[in-house]
Amino acid sequence: MSAAEILVPGKAGEGEALVLTAPISFWGGVDPKTGRIADVRHPQHGEIISSRVLFLPGTIGSSSASAVLMELVHNGRAPAALVLREPDAILLLGLIVAREMGWETPMAVRLAHGAFDAYRGSTVKVADDGAVGVAA
Repeated sequence: MSAAEILVPGKAGEGEALVLTAPISFWGGVDPKTGRIADVRHPQHGEIISSRVLFLPGTIGSSSASAVLMELVHNGRAPAALVLREPDAILLLGLIVAREMGWETPMAVRLAHGAFDAYRGSTVKVADDGAVGVAA
């Protein structure tokens, strides 16, 4: 397990890793009804983020990203956990608001970008303490 910094507390999660190879815009880039990457220009276009541990190398800014993430939570289409290289206050606001609404939210943690590739193709667990590791 790798120690990670908890950015937004939430439910510990486990799922297949989806390690994005490029930053993504949630606004227009992710369908909040299906959890599918809708941006046809994104290398992982068509992949489903729902119930997966989503490794984000970065986001492409839009102040609406938080609303899209909140909709994903509300629709039951959120990732099992989010692993970011750097905190994104706008994106993470969606988790904070969803939690304030009383919805169960996934945990968001920060982990060094260089560690992302070690999880590609694995089932990953993000523990209550924020530790990230390959699930047994």
